[in-house]
Amino acid sequence: MARYTDSVCRQCRREGEKLFLKGDRCYSAKCAVIKRHTPPGQHGQARQRKQSEYGLQLREKQKCRRAYGISESQFRKYYDMASNMRGVTGDNMLCLLERRLDNVVYRLGFAPSRPMARQLVTHGHIRVDGAKVDIASYLVKPGQTITVRERSRDMANFKDLREQGASKPIPKWLELDSENLTGKIAQMPQRDDIDLTIEENLIVEFYSR
Repeated sequence: MARYTDSVCRQCRREGEKLFLKGDRCYSAKCAVIKRHTPPGQHGQARQRKQSEYGLQLREKQKCRRAYGISESQFRKYYDMASNMRGVTGDNMLCLLERRLDNVVYRLGFAPSRPMARQLVTHGHIRVDGAKVDIASYLVKPGQTITVRERSRDMANFKDLREQGASKPIPKWLELDSENLTGKIAQMPQRDDIDLTIEENLIVEFYSR
């Protein structure tokens, strides 16, 4: 899969809002979106013009894809899966993205950002129902338990979680035992549980063209 190697702050600036890709830095005054209000590049200021309907749909799709850190082909796969499910396609798609293991690790507070959560998963620090799962795109199910590998519990961010508890609110579809570094999938995520400012109807319109 193609890997983005430039500064991730450029992605937030391009979309014009925080995607929370740098962890604690995104909550500080050093956030690039706060310091610079224009898109990246020497012609960033000139890009501030009225967008077409297609442009709005494209930007919404790119914003969602970048927030979850997945490729275009992966994102299209989630859309196709969602369109074949019962219910509203846009809601189904966002709920599928929320169920990714790397996103769950981030939501539980085991990692300060989704890129860091993905690294923890791929490096084998996370267990699902006691078994090693190193696939970031693994879709969790209600009733499953997410834990940190025993040998990894002395890492700095896990120590902070045990001592101070979760620094951010935990979604109601998840349950966290910060002292034992254990999370449980209480139920399927719902659209109201997703705090990203995404207009999923624009994404559905983009792929329905």
